[in-house]
Amino acid sequence: MDLDDLKRRMDGAVTTFKSELASLRTGRASTSMLDPITVEVYGSTMPLNQVATISVPEARMILVSVWDRGNAAAVDKAIRESSLGLNPVVEGATLRIPIPELNSERRQELVKVAHKYAEAARVAARHVRRDGMEAGKKEEKDGTLSQDEHRVMTEKVQKMTDQHIAEIDALLAAKEAEILQI
Repeated sequence: MDLDDLKRRMDGAVTTFKSELASLRTGRASTSMLDPITVEVYGSTMPLNQVATISVPEARMILVSVWDRGNAAAVDKAIRESSLGLNPVVEGATLRIPIPELNSERRQELVKVAHKYAEAARVAARHVRRDGMEAGKKEEKDGTLSQDEHRVMTEKVQKMTDQHIAEIDALLAAKEAEILQI
């Protein structure tokens, strides 16, 4: 049983959760808010950051500078059709995206989405734990691991899982406080 591999996989679940949380809107502008947006250009679908430069000139504004002026309409359409509820203002090859205030109903929806992301991350960590436990049982059955070694490994895997789930819960609590902040 390779504990380093299990740790790497659990860290991957936490990292994915962090990136999902970063894409949630909290009333403040952030370039990561636009990470999930893909744009239909040149006959294929590309991430927005591969067709434009994204910056945050002020707290409630995102600036998207499209490299090819002809793609500005496609970028505008992709942002409008995303689930972020943003309405860009097109000025040539530049799009200004004002970040509106969040009402309490929208804040509650964002908290629910954050909880959904957290549960998916917890499930991913538990799947890694299950894989580790099964590998330990198999090694014990094959005779390459004694019962005592198996018990110690099981405890280590459980402790690692508990630490990762606690980290996910802490990240969720911080994001929830950020979203609900008035």
